[in-house]
Amino acid sequence: MAVIHTIKFYLSEHPAIVGFRWSNTQCWGSTWLFLFNSIAIYILLSLFLHLLLSLLLPRGTTVPLGPLPALHSLLMSLISATIFAGLLLSSVAEIRETSWFWRRSKTPFQWLLCFPLGTRPSGRVFFWSYVFYLSRFLHMFRTTLSVLRRRKLAFFQVFNHSISAFMSFLWLEFSQSFQVLAILFTTLVDSLVYGYRVWTAIGLRSACFPFVVNCKMVLLGCNLVCHVGVLLLHFFNGGCNGMGAWVFNSFLNGVVLLLFLNFYIRMYIQGKKKKSCAAANNNNNELSDTSKLKLN
Repeated sequence: MAVIHTIKFYLSEHPAIVGFRWSNTQCWGSTWLFLFNSIAIYILLSLFLHLLLSLLLPRGTTVPLGPLPALHSLLMSLISATIFAGLLLSSVAEIRETSWFWRRSKTPFQWLLCFPLGTRPSGRVFFWSYVFYLSRFLHMFRTTLSVLRRRKLAFFQVFNHSISAFMSFLWLEFSQSFQVLAILFTTLVDSLVYGYRVWTAIGLRSACFPFVVNCKMVLLGCNLVCHVGVLLLHFFNGGCNGMGAWVFNSFLNGVVLLLFLNFYIRMYIQGKKKKSCAAANNNNNELSDTSKLKLN
């Protein structure tokens, strides 16, 4: 029990967590200038690295990375799991302590989707939202690893990482509704996806289906359902905080969803074509072997 209380204290009851306040003067990386500069630097460095490797290395040559991708995946999995646990405990504590203020108009689940009007970015929940925002910059490092290992810069990856950092900044700046469930879903999926990458990186057996892609698809589907819930609560239950940022967030999520659906469909169709081609080749080989036996 002592261990549980200690974990609970450091994840939801520590004075730094309870007394957190999003401020441009007190929080590192909390200005618009920092956000735009860091995203621009990320995009330019990714393009520069891609072009540099294209000029210096022959086509098909990759840079040996050793255990670096596995270590990055392990770190991201642990950070995501910590944010998930901390935000879950913090949400329970916030609901317990502040429900007297909004319980007549909202249920706890509705509070997770729709912050009351006038909510300020302070307290436990926003501390973990800030940690999630900072983790997005470490998440960007995966682009560098992908360029070094595959010698290919994927537009969707760069766009998705940039949008993820931008949206998490909006959550804090405007105390946007829906961010609690969005962070819980995202960190849960990230902990599973990065843990799976560590699992396969050390040579263990991979899943018999595209695990990472399907996890991302489930995440986008959950986000879509929650966005509909926020919209209904805003119009039929007294309004939600940060709806201006939510509209922009929804637009960006829609763009990401369309890009990912395009990738998912192309991957599925290509997979079916490969399977059909392999089956046709096997049938042709069997027919040729049968004809040879008959001739003999």
